Order: sequence, then structure tokens, then C-alpha cells
Amino acid sequence: MTALATLIKEMILHDGPISLDRYMALALAHPEHGYYKARMPIGAEGDFVTAPEISQMFGELVGLWAVEVWHGLGRPVPLRLVELGPGRGTLLADALRAAKVAPEFRAALDLHLVETSEILRRHQEHAIASCAIAAHWHADIADVPRGPMIAIANEFFDCLPVRHFVSDAGAWHERLVGLDAEGRLRFGLSAEPELGLGAAAEAGAILELGIAAVRVMRDIAGRIATQGGALLVIDYGYDGARFGETLQASRRHRSADPLEAPGEADLTAHVDFEAMRRAALSAGAAVHGPVTQGEFLSRLGIFQRAATLRRHADAAQCAAIDAALARLTGCGSATPDPRSMGELFKVLAVTGPGAPVPPGFPVEGS
Repeated sequence: MTALATLIKEMILHDGPISLDRYMALALAHPEHGYYKARMPIGAEGDFVTAPEISQMFGELVGLWAVEVWHGLGRPVPLRLVELGPGRGTLLADALRAAKVAPEFRAALDLHLVETSEILRRHQEHAIASCAIAAHWHADIADVPRGPMIAIANEFFDCLPVRHFVSDAGAWHERLVGLDAEGRLRFGLSAEPELGLGAAAEAGAILELGIAAVRVMRDIAGRIATQGGALLVIDYGYDGARFGETLQASRRHRSADPLEAPGEADLTAHVDFEAMRRAALSAGAAVHGPVTQGEFLSRLGIFQRAATLRRHADAAQCAAIDAALARLTGCGSATPDPRSMGELFKVLAVTGPGAPVPPGFPVEGS
């Protein structure tokens, strides 16, 4: 049993079962034993790999996307360039390097990284050191100074806690984390029904609500609607209401039991993009997408960028470029692979009302 599992067990013995979102918050962000507090989660030595680690093309295109959006905003100075959950800093480093083609954009930047992990902060600082742009770190996006902002959220919202409700005897009951007879962490249901959910479903159906993600989206969208800017969200998820759970745990690049080793496995849930869209619209912002990651990267020119890289590459490097391209877009064959990142990941942008449609998204009527 992990140290955090012992603490959670003691908490349950003292106060009773806890909600799933409370469990996830502890497992990921406990100040001493949380997953993101105590380890390097990304890369071969971690538990998962993100798109920026697969190829430089990903971050480069995001950087050029930000340049175009800045032009569409009227080239405000200063511009808060913000990354939420920047991982090892790879995306930001690639984005800033690509943005060298627009010196006036780089000169306008006020760089902010929202990160709670001290381990990751050190990696981020090292990754962007050669960019020669002063950076500021925050634990919360609310601490980023006011003003026009372009925010990047790649695999950020999937890490926010979710709540589960299970249909039972015609009512919804919240799924809780408690203890079994042997004192092990186990799922159970609240005895009291949850009122106000409304959706009817067959017995045993699970309703997964990303309440934390919706709240964060509403806050960011409200800021963009009133202060100007844009938010780019890239994450795996689905578009449209549905029943079922998507909670998953990853440990050493393999699936794991979410309750087995809290603090030592990554916990995520798929993003409900329709809920995110509604939250942004309710805050007065405009929303574009979602589109698949493959479509987004294709519209930004990833195939042309890959062709340019191949011209200066040897045979082994060309093979690596092609493999990365297929993984990121799902277009390594005649038809996109539905299991690829290019299809599973969705991309959504939030802008102020009346702002131009950002690159990578279809213009209405086109």
C-alpha cells in the first residue's frame, strides 16, 4: 500500500467514504505524495507520452498558430502567452523556436506557465532557457496578470477530477471511494440519491461529469471574452452527451487499477467537449470546433512541414518523421486509424466574440 493510500484509508475510517473527484485530487496533487508532486510522469522514464514528445512538428505548428492568432487580435502588446500544464516544456520550446520567424510577436510576449509540480517546473525552465524570454510560473491561471492572453492547454483538462453517478432503482447515486472488508480501497455508492441530474437511464448506467473542467473553462472563457485573446484545447475526449465512464490509470505505460496505487499512477478522464463548449459560450466567448487533431494539424500544414524536414534527413530520420506523422494525424494509410491520436484527440478554440476564426478550424460555410 502506498503512503498516500494509507493516508486516504485513515481519512475514510475517520470521516467516511470520499467522492471520486476528491480521491483524484488527492492522488494527483497531494502536497507530499501526489502523482505530479513526486515524480517525472512524461517520457520513456514516466508513465505516458504526449504529442510534443513525439515530434517537434507539433509544437512548431502550435507556435505558428499563436502568431497568426496574435495578428488577428490586432497585435496587442504585451501579450500573455500561457501554457497550462506544460509538461517537460517541449511544446513551448518548439513553439517559441518556430515563432522566431515573427520577431515582433516574440518581442510582445509576456510568458507564463501554470504548473504545480516542482519537478516539472525545473524541466520546463531548462527546456525554454535558450528562448531568451523571461518566464513566470504560477500554481493557478487566476494568478496570470490581466490583459490579452493566448493560452495553450495540451492534455490539461483530462487531468482534472471528475465525479461519477450511477443509476440505481430509478435514481442517481454518487460513486464514492470507501473500504472493503479487508481494508482495501473500493468503489461504492452513496445511500442518498443525487437530486437534479434529470437524465433517465437504465440501471447501472454511469454518468461522468467533469465539473472541475467546466469551471476552469468558464473562468478562462470569461476572461477571454472581456480582456481578449484565445484558448487552444487539445485533448482526448468525445463530443456529445453519453453515458459511461472513462476514468483510467496509467503506470509505466500500461493500464492500471485507479484505486491500486494512488500517488504512483496517472489518473485521467476523457474530456466532454460539448460540456466545454457550453461552458465557454455561457461565459460570453466564441467557440470553434472541436475538430480532430488530425484535421487540425493537416489544416496547419503538418504534411508540408514533414516534407520540408525529409529534404534534410537521412533514411532513418525520414522513417521517424513518417512514423510521427502517422501517429499524430492517423493518416499513415489510405484511411485514418480511429485508434490514433489524430482521431481520438480533439481540438477546440475559444476566442472573444467577433474575433476571426483561428487557423486550423473551418470557416462557417466553407
